Amino acid sequence: MKISSLFPMLLALAATGIPAAHAQDAPRLAKIIELSQDDTGLSRQFFGRVAARETVDLAFQVGGQIVDFPVGEGQELASGDLIARLDQEPFELALDRARSQQAQANRNLQRLEQLQGSAVSQVSVDDARTEAELAAISVRDAERALEETTLMAPFDALTASTSTSNFTTIAAGAPVVRLHDMSEIRIEINVPEILVQMAGKTQDFELWAEFPTDDQRYPLEIREFSAETSVTGQTYRVTLGLEPPEDRVILPGSSASVTVSLPGHENYITIPSSAIVTANDGTPQAMLFEPVGATEGTVRLVGIQIEGGEDGTVSVISGLEPGQEIVASGAAILDDGETVRRFTAFGE
Repeated sequence: MKISSLFPMLLALAATGIPAAHAQDAPRLAKIIELSQDDTGLSRQFFGRVAARETVDLAFQVGGQIVDFPVGEGQELASGDLIARLDQEPFELALDRARSQQAQANRNLQRLEQLQGSAVSQVSVDDARTEAELAAISVRDAERALEETTLMAPFDALTASTSTSNFTTIAAGAPVVRLHDMSEIRIEINVPEILVQMAGKTQDFELWAEFPTDDQRYPLEIREFSAETSVTGQTYRVTLGLEPPEDRVILPGSSASVTVSLPGHENYITIPSSAIVTANDGTPQAMLFEPVGATEGTVRLVGIQIEGGEDGTVSVISGLEPGQEIVASGAAILDDGETVRRFTAFGE
């Protein structure tokens, strides 16, 4: 056979492979997810520190020797209970002296008023009246000093610590005891800025505390919060209130676990941020998957309204419905109306 006669045969054989080389490409793979409502909400736990509703250091407003000091550390006090008493004799003597001086000033004033106009000038009468008024003030001052020799509990309290002991001579203003007002337990936590913003959009949230060795939950209420963030981080100090439970003793300084639970949006659908396609005008879209058969389907761009969330997800307010399917990632590289295949596993 001549070599020239082989060329037609080779061309014929090569022609049989041309249709395969130009066959239509198979549909691209796409990760598809089915949509469902997310009403699980958001829950966060924080370490909390127990504090008293109020902590005060009590002191005598006058100095003297303590002669009665029946209070001990850790002791519970009712409002009006005796905490400490000074030796009252020096103050009683001072009061008697002030009263005697007042009586003398009053007699002198009365005498001068009777002699006014003859042998006594108006100036002398005015001076005597001033002396009588000053004597009255001295009596009131001595009476108050005597009252200040007794230190009473200003509210139902827990004695945190004592700063002195019985028979000690103490100066005015020196601390005697530190009291905790335990009529309501306070728990302080540091809350991140984003959670404060989320809680500010709704009043429908729950707060509860749990304590070590006990799984019981105790409901909390917000009492106050700092309007400035902490120096070390973007957190706000929040103070929570708790009615004292009857089944346990909770002391200031102890630890607590505080849980903040925010409800989910019952009518919203949560999707990953990778499923969002941004239109030319900046509006968000999603690639809706409409199945055609078991593994293939067409995709279609639909406009949606979204609200930012946490953990790389967004909430869809409108535009999608539960039960629909969308492209979870890579939607931006697909064309509107394109046919795609479900991605199920590598190698398939």
